[in-house]
Amino acid sequence: MLPPEIELDAELRKVVTIRACCTLRLFVPIKGRPAPEVKWAREHGESLDRASIESTSSYTLLIVENVNRFDSGKYILTIENSSGSKSAFVNVRVLDTPGAPQDLKIKEVTKSSVTLTWEPPLIDGGSKIKNYIVEKRESTRKAYSTVNANCHKTSWKVDSLQEGCNYYFRVLAENEYGIGLPVETSESIKVSERPLPPGKITLLDVTSNSVSLSWEKPEHDGGSRILGYIVEMQSKGSEKWSTCATVKVTEATITGLIQGEEYTFRVSAQNEKGISDPRQLGIPVVAKDLVIPPAFKLLFTTFSVLAGEDLKVDVPFVGRPKPAVFWHKDDIALKQTTRVNAESSENNTVLTIKEACRDDVGTYLVKLTNSAGEATETLNIVVLDKPGPPTGPVKVDEVTADMTGLIENHDYEYRVSAENAAGLSEPSPPSIYYKACDPIYKPGPPNNPKVVDVTRSSVFLSWGKPIYDGGSEIQGYIVEKCDVSDGEWAICTPPTGIKNTHMEVEKLVEKHEYKFRICAVNKAGVGEHADVPGSVVVEEKMEAPDLDLDMELRKIVNVRAGGSLRLFVPIRGRPTPEVKWGKMDGDIREAAIIDTTIKWEKAEGRISERTQIEVTSSYTMLVIDNVNRFDSGRYNLTLENNSGKKSAFVNVRVLDTPSAPINLTIREVKKDFVTLAWEPPLIDGGAKITNYVVEKRESTRKAYATVTNNCTKNSFKVTQLQEGCSYYFRVLAVNEYGVGLPAETPDPVKVSEPPSPPAKVILVDVTRNSASIKWEKPESDGGSKITGYIVEMQTKGSIKWSACTQVKTLEATITGLSMGEEYSFRVIAVNEKGKSDPRELGVPVIAKDIEIQPSAELLFNTFTVKAGDDLKIDVPFRGRPLPTVSWKKDGNPLKETTRVNIHTSKTSTSLSIKEASNEDLGHYELRLSNTAGSTTASLTVVVLDRPGPPTDPKIMDSTRSNITIGWTKPLFDGGAPVTGYTVEYKKTDETDWTTAIQNLRGTEYTISGLVSGSEYVFRVKSINKIGVSEPSDVSEPQMAKEREEEPAFDIDSEMRKTLIVKAGGSFTMTVPFRGKPVPNVTWNKPDTDLRIRASIDTSDSCTSLTIEKATRNDSGKYTLTLQNVLNTATLTLIVKQNVSQNVYFKIIEKALNLFTVKR
Repeated sequence: MLPPEIELDAELRKVVTIRACCTLRLFVPIKGRPAPEVKWAREHGESLDRASIESTSSYTLLIVENVNRFDSGKYILTIENSSGSKSAFVNVRVLDTPGAPQDLKIKEVTKSSVTLTWEPPLIDGGSKIKNYIVEKRESTRKAYSTVNANCHKTSWKVDSLQEGCNYYFRVLAENEYGIGLPVETSESIKVSERPLPPGKITLLDVTSNSVSLSWEKPEHDGGSRILGYIVEMQSKGSEKWSTCATVKVTEATITGLIQGEEYTFRVSAQNEKGISDPRQLGIPVVAKDLVIPPAFKLLFTTFSVLAGEDLKVDVPFVGRPKPAVFWHKDDIALKQTTRVNAESSENNTVLTIKEACRDDVGTYLVKLTNSAGEATETLNIVVLDKPGPPTGPVKVDEVTADMTGLIENHDYEYRVSAENAAGLSEPSPPSIYYKACDPIYKPGPPNNPKVVDVTRSSVFLSWGKPIYDGGSEIQGYIVEKCDVSDGEWAICTPPTGIKNTHMEVEKLVEKHEYKFRICAVNKAGVGEHADVPGSVVVEEKMEAPDLDLDMELRKIVNVRAGGSLRLFVPIRGRPTPEVKWGKMDGDIREAAIIDTTIKWEKAEGRISERTQIEVTSSYTMLVIDNVNRFDSGRYNLTLENNSGKKSAFVNVRVLDTPSAPINLTIREVKKDFVTLAWEPPLIDGGAKITNYVVEKRESTRKAYATVTNNCTKNSFKVTQLQEGCSYYFRVLAVNEYGVGLPAETPDPVKVSEPPSPPAKVILVDVTRNSASIKWEKPESDGGSKITGYIVEMQTKGSIKWSACTQVKTLEATITGLSMGEEYSFRVIAVNEKGKSDPRELGVPVIAKDIEIQPSAELLFNTFTVKAGDDLKIDVPFRGRPLPTVSWKKDGNPLKETTRVNIHTSKTSTSLSIKEASNEDLGHYELRLSNTAGSTTASLTVVVLDRPGPPTDPKIMDSTRSNITIGWTKPLFDGGAPVTGYTVEYKKTDETDWTTAIQNLRGTEYTISGLVSGSEYVFRVKSINKIGVSEPSDVSEPQMAKEREEEPAFDIDSEMRKTLIVKAGGSFTMTVPFRGKPVPNVTWNKPDTDLRIRASIDTSDSCTSLTIEKATRNDSGKYTLTLQNVLNTATLTLIVKQNVSQNVYFKIIEKALNLFTVKR
């Protein structure tokens, strides 16, 4: 059985640092028998699903691939078997971009700004947070825009926000490895603030227990809708304001007031952001009924109504207390009926008259009376009714054609009714009959007849109305044609004519010559004709294409990105021209084609889905909705028919962000920077390029980080890059309309450069035809893996260096040398970026055989191995010619067996010991010899094993419940210091042992809690770092009881010699003793009562007697007696006085200072 052990490497005891996206490997050797169970865990219970764990009986390996910031932390390893358990931990720090900032809060919101606060990220990515990036987006948009890319605080005020809009905000931390994860506001933030106070407050009314107030809305609602108003009041003499009403309108009545009490009122507005400052009523209000004399508030005193309709006369008034109301009509009290009645309230009286008639016309008087006085008002009511009939008879003075609605030549009689606002009166008596007639004549000829257009089968004519219509409306026109070849006229219109003043005469014979004439028709008949001047040959009319560009289209047409581009161009031509739209430097993109009469096509490029082109015989129109920068350019319009061709162009400038810069190239790459160069975008978006934004991202990441957002040149040096990492770069142009499209490097750029030269070059060996050299790695690999080394040589007297070998290791042997020739050598390192400068061997080499005295290169002189494990000791050596090798152990030649063997090569010798045991420990000697000399190397092998058992366990003491046991250290410590002991005990009649203590450092221990009267035996085990020994021999049985021991003195022969004291001096005799039970102690001296003469001090294990100012009488024998239940012990001590004053007294000393003499 072997308790579990964990051997953490020194590197794992430190913080393990690893770059993000790399692989974490934690290799930990373990021991234990039986093989322990292995458990890996994270400190806070994080999942290890991404980790692969491999465990054997001798090691455990945890691997996490593609680590990220969340893999940082403490990894706890626990191993356990039946002999115990052991735990250890490894701290891992992943160098990554930071985690998300914590606890993002909205500290303050105003109508144009929002103040954010946050805490640093829990995970800083293994690097100090340099700054924060603050971003915003409107809730209606998906993309964030940067507010501040270099915030060094954990708060920021985002201003210049649109009042009333909703925004999301997010914050990202940045360290030297890039921009981390964002923390975002969970809900959108409305940019608003508390409203301003309400406007002027007006006192509307006051009674003994209520007050009515009104107020104006606040001048500004803070960007959010007013949700309501809070009315507060304060009693006179009080400092407390209490809420008395909450309303959504701009007036309120506060009830429950105390009569005679004085109150002050104030009103606050409330929106979703909070409550405004209050607006106070200018004067305090006393709750009491007001006494106001009656008074009218009429706007006018005359009221009109149509007969038969209802009339309601509202008479407002004021008065406190409520006045009594009296109505009179024509000085008589108004009699109220179901048709006429008056109703009164506190502030008005209403007179209602239903179906008014002439009886209701008159003067009405209203009288108001209360305790403060009275008031009267006179009202006039007018009932509007139809008038009476006019008086007859009706006379007709004249009949003309201007009268409408009459049928010509019919007889009519006439009557008249009067009309006012109320309606028509009864009609007058009728007149005699009159005939409706007016003299008319045939119309004159149509005006200005002409040919408008001619085709191969028709002629288009137009004309104007006759100057003279003959006194009758023109009812139509008749068109006639005459083929000159036969001279006959034919009507082209229906017999009744046509209403229009234009006509297309169809079905004419091509190439024939025609004449045309036109007549007007009215009620009197067909008028005189008008001839179309000349004759017309029917054939297709040819007209070259033409177009009319508006003046605005002759300038540059500017349109904002996202808007619509409309190019309307009138066109003409016969036959109708074919229309072609083209774009000089790109594509026309089109969504739908509306082509009413003409075929069209696009000059070049593809058609997209956002362009509409409409073409008719008289115009063409191009429409592009939601334009962007790519719609800028020259638009060509081409018209073409049989008569010719016409072209024009329109320059369009879309005011947008720029297109991508072009020709982005990598100008220079070093191990920590990259220099970029580019050319301006082809499309500047209609505005000057103000600057460029340069961004980078590691090839293992998806998000770009801003390097600079204010580059004003066409090149930039990106510094502080991680050597050996691969990056993508992109550049975006900026104009007054924003940031444009990016130009990105198509492939990642590895940040590296040619390596530095190899380090020190050393000559390893030389023969008559070869030389072996080795070298150290370059100080820097330039950020890329070293792919190999080139070895070059130069013959003495030559200036030419030639490559003699290429290797991938740090050594090379150059063969084919000429004996006695002198050579120089140099080495060049190579990576994917190129060759380093060469490193030359310090001295030239002559090709010849050399002798070298043997030497061994031992790094250590002591080698340690655990019992049962294998040990291999490698000893590199040098020597020319090849030295012979011999091994000795403890002065004797080492005997090789199947378990112990030696293997020797040209450069080293190794000693292998399988399953090491105690017989392998000792001193070993290695001897190397050749013709140049010999050398010896000594080394020691220590085999670590469990220690031997402790020896000589014995009972030191006992009581009724405790027994003390002691022992001796083991003879063999197992090659490692004994770190402690395990004490076990059992009753003599039991078989199972009980552990009293483990890892005890001393060699004595008291076992407590034993059963009084029971007999026990004990054993002890040794412990070192390898394990626990076998148990010691069992102690003698010991009963748990008070131990009995005869009294005895613990002094030797020296203490029994005579004590010489000086007269007048002082002396003390101290005697240690033992015995159980503790013996009684008695000091005696013949003829002397020592209780008076001496000072006696006694404990359980020691007694002392002291005499001051000794005299001759103090000389003599002193008897010390010990007595307990077992026996009695006696000790005699002799004291003599020295009579000589010049003699110093002998002091016999032991560790306990048994005798002390004072001079």
